[in-house]
Amino acid sequence: MPAENDPVTDNLDDDDYPAYTMGRAADVLGITPAFLRAVGEAELITPLRSEGGHRRYSRRQLRVAARARELVDQGTPVEAACRIVSLEDQLEDALRLNEEMRKMLAERGANI
Repeated sequence: MPAENDPVTDNLDDDDYPAYTMGRAADVLGITPAFLRAVGEAELITPLRSEGGHRRYSRRQLRVAARARELVDQGTPVEAACRIVSLEDQLEDALRLNEEMRKMLAERGANI
């Protein structure tokens, strides 16, 4: 049985671990491998490559691809969907940073 700090068991909870082959990722999302290649070509996600050169996807990448697929299913072209998802991620990061800065400023104000 692997130890608790074993790298293998650590990977089970790692959203960025490239655990899915292209075929498995496509099956999980109910999409085609061609769609995964398209979002890769649009640079929305960049799969890691196995030693044999095969694409490998993480759970985080699968969530991003699934969001792009939702937009495509609504009639948005793939390239536009990828740009929208990218901008959504940037906005989420900016809002999170803004909230962190507000909290830090509020703490400093309370300590003065």
